[in-house]
Amino acid sequence: MQNSPLLAASMLAAALALSACATTRDQTPLADASNVALGQQAYADGPIIQPIAVLEDSRCPMNARCIWAGRVRVKMLWIRGNGEEQPFEATLGEATPIADGSITLESVRPDKITNVELKPTDYRFAFRFAGGL
Repeated sequence: MQNSPLLAASMLAAALALSACATTRDQTPLADASNVALGQQAYADGPIIQPIAVLEDSRCPMNARCIWAGRVRVKMLWIRGNGEEQPFEATLGEATPIADGSITLESVRPDKITNVELKPTDYRFAFRFAGGL
């Protein structure tokens, strides 16, 4: 058991190397932007987009009565043709100018429910791009 600290260090190094590979791998964009998870890239009728974080989800839970419907804001990346990433923010139901048109965050799933906390991995988004040639 004299090698156990060395073995533990080797295992830690291997785990870190594998996790680094997982975050830097190339990904093929989804064919459309109708069911996109955080971190996934998708073609949105032309541009490639990627939601990277939920900045705000203040939607009224479906099993509650609210005075205000709330909103959802998502931090996004537009992946340009040259590979450059341009950050922008999308708000549910609002058109946001990108490329030669605008992108709209059309829906967010799942619905909110009182006393249930949504995890980032739970979210799915649908986007629509308007414009282009």
